[in-house]
Amino acid sequence: MGKEYEIAKITGVCAVCGRQLRPKEEFVAALRELPSDFERQDFCVPCWQQRQPRQDGSVLAVWRSTVPRPQEKKKRFVDDDLIINFFERLDGAADTTKLDFRFVLALVLMRKKLLVYDRMEKLPDGQEVWLMHLKGSDDCHKVVNPRMDDQEIAEVSKHLGEILPDTGPGADLEVQP
Repeated sequence: MGKEYEIAKITGVCAVCGRQLRPKEEFVAALRELPSDFERQDFCVPCWQQRQPRQDGSVLAVWRSTVPRPQEKKKRFVDDDLIINFFERLDGAADTTKLDFRFVLALVLMRKKLLVYDRMEKLPDGQEVWLMHLKGSDDCHKVVNPRMDDQEIAEVSKHLGEILPDTGPGADLEVQP
């Protein structure tokens, strides 16, 4: 498996103005793609609204949430469009870890019945590529099967669960379509 990524949980501080975010306050979280890593940033709503038009294209996913109260359990809901967007933005990635993330996202989307497995192609080097389409679309998505074992899938799922809570270890992922 490739490099492991540590995605930070909510910082509780706006990345622009440095103000402490208060419990129950709405904020915006953004996941940015760096050359060999991912970075999460949290923003108060006014700073996000001022920053949003100047995004540099490295933002893979954005979601709104509220700052939890201390000791409060995290809600386990992620919008399907957010997962689909993250999946599509990772298309064409060559980095092994990003390929692993995309594969596990494909499994999550299949489990949610949003991504449909059409067939598999073997490349001359023996690599397996799954040809898939999103429900309601004819666009073909090629997903490299990195042949991860259950433990590797669980590790990637755990890291995704830190970013997208609905995809964590409780997602009950299966390797075969």
